[in-house]
Amino acid sequence: MRAADIHAVLPVPADNGALAAWRTPFELCLLGAIWGASFMFMRVAAPEFGTVPLVEMRLGLGALILLPFLWQARAKFTPRRWPMLALIGAINSAVPFALFAWAAQRAPAGIGAITNSMAVLFTALVGFLFYRETIGTRRGIALLAGFAGVVVLASGKVAGASVGWAAAAGCAAAFLYGVGAHLVKRHLSDLPPAASAAATLAFAAVVVLPFAIAQWPEQVISQRAWGAAVLIGVLCTGVAYAMYYRLVQRIGAGRAVMVTYLVPLFAVAWAWLLLGEALTLTMGIAGALILGSVALSQRAPR
Repeated sequence: MRAADIHAVLPVPADNGALAAWRTPFELCLLGAIWGASFMFMRVAAPEFGTVPLVEMRLGLGALILLPFLWQARAKFTPRRWPMLALIGAINSAVPFALFAWAAQRAPAGIGAITNSMAVLFTALVGFLFYRETIGTRRGIALLAGFAGVVVLASGKVAGASVGWAAAAGCAAAFLYGVGAHLVKRHLSDLPPAASAAATLAFAAVVVLPFAIAQWPEQVISQRAWGAAVLIGVLCTGVAYAMYYRLVQRIGAGRAVMVTYLVPLFAVAWAWLLLGEALTLTMGIAGALILGSVALSQRAPR
């Protein structure tokens, strides 16, 4: 029986409108939970894999999951686009992934997730500095509040150790995301987003592969670390990217970016629940400042 025949036979649920209304919030929460879990998985996998091998796993598996989108649009990816795809792959994937993996070996999962939220503010800052885009008073205040949150976060300590360098690495990754967002907008806007993501991940994976082989750990990697690495690549990169671009197509980038607010909350919750990491007062204050600044920057003018 065809799908059309099934719909003709089965009664339509009376609460179909209610289900449609809950679809977007549910998918945003699910995506926030998945991306939040990526910081927990990095905490598990990075100490055993090391930074570069873990990044290669993430890039390669993510590209593999998105490969059908790239194959479908392969005619549009002509050789003249390859240098820009490789550059964006490095700026928007390889280097930020490496910075977050490095930070995950030195600080709780919440540190990376909170600094990751700065990507929205850095996108505005990069547009102002390099592309003559206006920031406006509201976004200027938001940037100052966000940077204040980073200062608070970097000043904190966990178990007596400073997390300043981990916070700096996370902010550097978020800044690169801001640069990458403008490069994608200006050079890849005519390409299907999921296919572009697959191509940039694939190019980055090829570039990183020799370094990953050279630095592959000599000791046996535990099944727990292998499982976390596979989940980072398959679920938190490939599947999550596909979900996000589907959301952007349906509800627009302005609403889809609201997932930024959810990622740190889920990251802290997962790490507390499954890894026993505590939420410190410093992380709470910094998170409130950064997420509040992101919310302020996204408010539409009256």
